[in-house]
Amino acid sequence: MENYQVGKASSSGYIEMLEGIERKTLVYGNHTLMSEFKLGQGKTLPMHKHPHEQSGYLVSGHMILIINGERQEMRPGDSWCIHGNIEHGAEIREDSIAVEVFSPVREDFK
Repeated sequence: MENYQVGKASSSGYIEMLEGIERKTLVYGNHTLMSEFKLGQGKTLPMHKHPHEQSGYLVSGHMILIINGERQEMRPGDSWCIHGNIEHGAEIREDSIAVEVFSPVREDFK
């Protein structure tokens, strides 16, 4: 891998994870991976967990994060960090854009 990687803005490259929920890997390195998520109003991201720590930032929209059984209302400018192997999901209240960083790199998102 090069000493650096640059991601350029583009409207392509999104992968549908579930109906109304898309993700795009923006950039990754040796230890972290950054993704953008498009989340459709009324959709639900089912409860799940993975070994990766994830830190996120809500760019636009409104959603409810459910982390380890606790509900957190998220608005633009809000952020979160979810440790690895903690169950989490989301209820999307408005069309939303979120950016999340995963560590270690999610091989399934590369």
